[in-house]
This record gives sequence, C-alpha cells and structure tokens, in this order.
Amino acid sequence: MRLDFYLSHVTDLARKASKIAASKGRVTVNGEIIKKANYTVQETDVICLDDERLAWPSEGYYLLHKPAGYVCATEDAEHPIVVDLLPSHLGQSLKVVGRLDKDTTGLLLLTTDGQWLHRITSPKKACSKRYQMTLVDSIDDAALEQLEKGVLLNGESQLTLPAVAERISDKEIYLTIQEGKYHQVKRMLAAVGNKVVTLHRDQIGDLVLDSALAPGEFRALTEDEVGYF
Repeated sequence: MRLDFYLSHVTDLARKASKIAASKGRVTVNGEIIKKANYTVQETDVICLDDERLAWPSEGYYLLHKPAGYVCATEDAEHPIVVDLLPSHLGQSLKVVGRLDKDTTGLLLLTTDGQWLHRITSPKKACSKRYQMTLVDSIDDAALEQLEKGVLLNGESQLTLPAVAERISDKEIYLTIQEGKYHQVKRMLAAVGNKVVTLHRDQIGDLVLDSALAPGEFRALTEDEVGYF
C-alpha cells in the first residue's frame, strides 16, 4: 500500500496533505524517515506520524453490480437488500454509498469508511454520476438541451444543475448529473415530457462499472480506485 494512501485512511489528512507530511519528514517507517509518498508500506511495518504510532487500516471498499429488485438499505422487512448479495461477514459492517431505486441497476459502492462515503455523497463535492436509460417516447434535441441547461423538478423551486445528455438512439440516452435528489433522473425526464422505462448507472466519477461483473456480483476496489474520491 502506498504511504500517502495509508496516511489518508488512518489519519485526518487528505491525500495531498499526506504527501506533504511525508515530504516534510514527519513520517517514519520502522524508525526510518520516509519522504516518498509512493513508498510501499505493509501491515507488519511500524508507521509513525509525528512520533505517534498509527494503526493499520481495516476499512473495506466494494463495487457491486446492483440487480433490479433490491433496495439500497441495510435493513428492510419487505424487500431483499443489497448487502445480502455480499458475504455475511462483510455485509454486516458495510454502508451503502448513495442510493439506487429498487428497479434501477448498475454501479453501487459500499464501504465501512464513513469519511470516504461523505466525500462521494456530499453535495459540495459534486461527484458526477452517469446513467443509461431507455424512454417511453423518442427524445428530441430540444429536450436534451433542456436537460443540459437544467430543468425545474416538480415540487422544487430551483433548476437542476447543468448536466450532460448524450443520445444513444431515439429512445435511449446517457445522462450525467452531479446531484442526488429523490428520483432525480426520472423526475428530470418527466420535466421534459418523457418517462424512464429502464435505468442503469454505469459510472461514478472516474470509476466505471466492470463489464465482467454480472448483476449481483461484486469485487473489492483497488487502491487506485479508492483514491479516485
């Protein structure tokens, strides 16, 4: 594990601040000052920041290809929940990063790391999310332009933030948004006089859903992928 990645997950330092801390000689590994942020540390190493020994991280980060029919919750008396798709020893401690509707499929993140979760879901971070959808009716260029400029959702007083709308076919588009309002994508299409039939999220930030992962399958994120956020 890279030293800066390790520091950013066991201290309050962000990734950039972790690199600076190392460069200033504040970090030792097995008694030796290490200034290179890309230095590889292991669980057996004694790592100190400002002479205070740090623990090894125990956080988990997972990518799940959510199938339809599952709700994004850790408990639900009526419906199957996404954490049931992971081994019980993992699912009990995981939190769902954001939400997908019961009938929506695609990329879902789960973690034990509350700070990392917040970095992705906080409105201030404006983390982008891309959705692929099929529609009841054909969508014209004017509607795509409306979606990109922002639309007024039913019950809201402000326009949605600018989005990116890409045509795939007459009744199929990609829509990339930076917000996470309740049923936002479906409400946005309703605002331009259309209706979503199927909805699938394939990307969050720079992280793209694995084409090799079948619905219901999951994998751990790589160190680099965790560092995207």
